[in-house]
Amino acid sequence: MTSARDKYRLLCTAEASIPLFSQAWWLDAVAGNAWDVVLCEKDSQIVASMPFIVKQKFGLKLVAMPTLTQHLGPWMKPGEAKYSKRLANEKDQLSELVDQVSARQFDHFAASWPYNRTNWLPFYWAGFKQTTRYTYVLDDLSDHTALWDQFQQNIRGDVRKAEGRFALKVRTDLGVDDFLKLNNLVFERQGMKVPYSRELVKRIDDACSERNCRAILIAEDSEGRRHAGVYIVWDAQSAYYIMGGGDPELRSSGATSLCMWEAIKLASTVTRRFDFEGSMIEPVERFFRGFGATQMPYFSITKTPSKLLKSYFFVQDLRGKA
Repeated sequence: MTSARDKYRLLCTAEASIPLFSQAWWLDAVAGNAWDVVLCEKDSQIVASMPFIVKQKFGLKLVAMPTLTQHLGPWMKPGEAKYSKRLANEKDQLSELVDQVSARQFDHFAASWPYNRTNWLPFYWAGFKQTTRYTYVLDDLSDHTALWDQFQQNIRGDVRKAEGRFALKVRTDLGVDDFLKLNNLVFERQGMKVPYSRELVKRIDDACSERNCRAILIAEDSEGRRHAGVYIVWDAQSAYYIMGGGDPELRSSGATSLCMWEAIKLASTVTRRFDFEGSMIEPVERFFRGFGATQMPYFSITKTPSKLLKSYFFVQDLRGKA
């Protein structure tokens, strides 16, 4: 009997509308064997799916977001039905998906859905909760002049400063270890532990390089000093900024803005839009907003059947408000 994962692998090869972060090969890279999927089938055809990651921690079964993965939610086969009929189909398909995933008897569920997945009513009816989060998106990359004109003055000033006074050049021929040196410096400056391993990033990089859907952009000066870098991935629908880095001693050069601008221009040659991947951290949100991108809400869907975990989250919330 063919497993749901095997069926899903075949679906991913046939359906271009399945987002990058939901592709089986991406899930293999970020989660190994710790991912699964539920499927909704009609007339022997898969019409909806929802992959998810399963983690075991302290004896608890957690459905959680994988590291460096922006969103992971339901996919439904595109169709041409009228709006009312499409909503009816979504209700039936999402209801089947939520029933199947609930049958896995998890202790906690958390998933961030793509911003174009706006109907979560069947999950609400099944006792799930929703928190609205935000990303920033450039929806049309075709006109570079229009993109530049909508940048805030400080972003344009940083790019001009990086190219002029600091004479920075953006390289795209460096490797993942060169990038990680800059990326790690960001966490070191803040006294934080890097939230992912080199091995994980290397698996992602290998998988994306094999499919020609990633770029590393690093700004370097005439002395060979590397000021900042960004890491983007893409599919046919969008490019996604997933990591950045920079030398804290060279922060005033404008290199990060320059790298982001070059990443946007590169993305325009391979896809339609650019997703800054969002952030609820105020300084990061302000930086992304400066590129003239549109604020897009997306849903974080959660449920905690475990009374132990529910009590823990309640206490943590109280502490956060104290």
